[in-house]
Amino acid sequence: MNVLKKTLLGVLLGGIAGTAFYAPATAQTNIEDQQTDPLMKIYRASATKVNDLVHTKLDVRFDYAKRYLYGKAWITLKPHFYPTDSLTLDAKGMDIKQVALVKGNKQSSLKYQYDGMQLHIQLDKTYQRDNSYTVYIDYTAKPNELKVQGSAAINDAKGLYFINPDGTDPNKPIQVWTQGETEASSVWFPTIDKNNQKTTEEISMTVDKKYVTLSNGLLVSQKNNADGTRTDTWKMDLPHAPYLFMMAVGDFAIVKDKWHGKEVNYYVEHAYEPYAKSIFGNTPEMLTFYSNILNYEYAWPKYSQIVVRDYVSGAMENTTATLHGDFLQKTNRELLDDNKQGESVIAHELFHHWFGDLATCESWSNLTLNESFADYSEYLWFEHKYGRDMADDHSYKSAQNYMQFAQYAGDNDLVRFHYHDKEDMFDAVSYQKGGRILNMLRNYVGDDAFFKSLNLYLKTNAFKATEAHQLRLAFEEVTGKDLNWFFNQWYFGQGYPQLDVNYAYDDAAKTVSVILKQTQTTGKIFQLPMAIDVYSGNKKERHQVTMADAVDTFTFSYASKPDFVNVDGDKVILCTKTDHRDINTYIYQFSHAPLYMDRREAIEACLKQQTTNADARKVVAAALKDKFHGLRVLAIRSLKLDNPEVKEATLSTLVSLAKNDDNALVRAAALQQIGKLKDAQYVSLLESATKDSSYAAAGAALVGLSYLDMDKAYSLAKQMESTAKGALSTSIGEIYSKKGDKNDIGFFAKTFEEAANGQPKFEAALQYLKVLGEVDNTATVTKGIDDIKAMADQFKNKMVYNYLINMMTPMAQHKKAKAAGSTGALKEELTKQGAHIEQVVEEMRASTAGAGE
Repeated sequence: MNVLKKTLLGVLLGGIAGTAFYAPATAQTNIEDQQTDPLMKIYRASATKVNDLVHTKLDVRFDYAKRYLYGKAWITLKPHFYPTDSLTLDAKGMDIKQVALVKGNKQSSLKYQYDGMQLHIQLDKTYQRDNSYTVYIDYTAKPNELKVQGSAAINDAKGLYFINPDGTDPNKPIQVWTQGETEASSVWFPTIDKNNQKTTEEISMTVDKKYVTLSNGLLVSQKNNADGTRTDTWKMDLPHAPYLFMMAVGDFAIVKDKWHGKEVNYYVEHAYEPYAKSIFGNTPEMLTFYSNILNYEYAWPKYSQIVVRDYVSGAMENTTATLHGDFLQKTNRELLDDNKQGESVIAHELFHHWFGDLATCESWSNLTLNESFADYSEYLWFEHKYGRDMADDHSYKSAQNYMQFAQYAGDNDLVRFHYHDKEDMFDAVSYQKGGRILNMLRNYVGDDAFFKSLNLYLKTNAFKATEAHQLRLAFEEVTGKDLNWFFNQWYFGQGYPQLDVNYAYDDAAKTVSVILKQTQTTGKIFQLPMAIDVYSGNKKERHQVTMADAVDTFTFSYASKPDFVNVDGDKVILCTKTDHRDINTYIYQFSHAPLYMDRREAIEACLKQQTTNADARKVVAAALKDKFHGLRVLAIRSLKLDNPEVKEATLSTLVSLAKNDDNALVRAAALQQIGKLKDAQYVSLLESATKDSSYAAAGAALVGLSYLDMDKAYSLAKQMESTAKGALSTSIGEIYSKKGDKNDIGFFAKTFEEAANGQPKFEAALQYLKVLGEVDNTATVTKGIDDIKAMADQFKNKMVYNYLINMMTPMAQHKKAKAAGSTGALKEELTKQGAHIEQVVEEMRASTAGAGE
């Protein structure tokens, strides 16, 4: 699963520095909460297997008016090992109409007890482990009415979702889709809803003829019915976990592709049919790449991907039928600004079909076996398709997200058997940290051993449930190395090293000593194999060392004094590093050390001295032409153009980049810097760039133009408003905010309403909120605040709630202060608005108690 919190993590943590929301003390508070939380004392063992699922057959139809599913289930099982005369199924919030044993064409009723969550069935006899049996259940699923211990309806775990079922929203399609992970499949069909179960599957869906359906496996039959409906039957002959079952129903365009004779289909809204191949078109190549690199061909009978509305979990790797949120639907113009992030999600979910769907973590404690691999697959794909710079850029940002998350929420073991709720496992530790750990493991054992070990792990555990030790054993068998130290340190431990690096040169002895000190305050000392590269002139000498103590010194001989000593020469260690060295070593590093992180470190150091050091300024100017667009953007955004020497050294290149760079984000960054100059000679450049094919570049140009000619920028914004998306919509919103015309509030409401779920929705909400603070119309303010709260309730994320609380609280105070200085009807309206905002803030405070980090 590519979860929403992963999507939002960067924008939340990146945007909250300096606000009351973000404080390092929060991590300590969370740790103290964990220590007193009784749920944290529970050992989260793998589910005990009394009965094993064998086959699940479902026949379902939908009641849109009631939001019900009418289902019939035939579930074939057998005792796992010990004889048993009973069966317990998960069946959440259902009406159970009949439970019977199926023998041939006959059914015999079985006694059962049902508590609203589990169905306890007394079988007709004691069954041995070599005896299978089939139970028939007639039931009604009522996902919108599901309650646990009297709580409100569970929005994020109801399994089956009816989207716009009455058709009352003209801007939203009518859809039905499911979400099983973690244990919500049992809301829409009875099962043993544990990830250490595997079952084959057959689902028949009866739907209106105008809709298409999608489920796991292959579509084996379609039958038109006399009442205007159609029954589609999907069949999956390979076993997989119940949480991977899926259904989707709606009016989708199906764009067809193929791979090795297998169906590869893309289900999108009709408006995005022309762009489906642009969005998903690399899928066949991904299938080939992952099959080859793992030496294990994609095992499943097809691969389809579908985009649905109101999906808040990012994406889900349902076997052969991945489901994506609508943030993935983009036009070709929007994709110019995407920086391949949508493609990383597509890669992530596909790789799960090896790590997660084929070999499945046996418990949520072992989620790393699913999600860390899927996270790392993004790196592998970028490295293959776009080069190592792209992969390392992605990895660097992932590492930063993990470290920021750990500072906010506290750190955790990668494999952890104690947690408050299983949903808490879906965090930056399981995802981003786990991906970086796999990268370190790959570097330590080497590529050949790494992928050979993954192949052995998959072959040994295909169609089975696994735990982290099985991964370790596969690596040990291939490499012949004892890797307990690595797994104990990184998988069954937490934290990361904080390195302090010093150097001592002895010209008489012709040696350089590298003094490494681990400064983390946790008391844990990491064992760190690494390369240290010593550069002299144009030569590099590599030394492989292992740091094993709190302080270690490594001494190397040299013929001529080194220009640069590169600690962690492969740039793979997950750590922070304080490197005590001269700026001249960074200047040398930029042009001699080849990797993305080498150049990034050098650029960041030289940017700090761009106004005072001519050689550092030359590096900054050269960085504007770096081969990788991400480093060009880094350099552009950090230019101090108010310094005459920096301006002279970089401006002509900056103008050229704004006009001609082949990367949209580079053009946008350059235009943003040029706009900030507020120099009238660039009016024509900026005005011309508002027609850029990239929304980001056009938006940056529009804002830059507004600094020089607000009326012209406002007029252009009005012309561009109807077709604007993404960054251009944000820029138009910025101009409207500055212009201060309250009649433009409709634009912000529309932008928020139409934004895709996830980060786009959240960013639109922030801009909408700022404008609502200045609007006096109570109906407009109330609707806007309520809609934004509804978004937060969908996210059900503590960071989102806290961010909005910290924006709305001063907004309420502003309304009340404005009311105090007003009279009559305006005073009354502003008072109402302030009170309503305060009420919503209190409701969100209450909601944070049940929300995830």
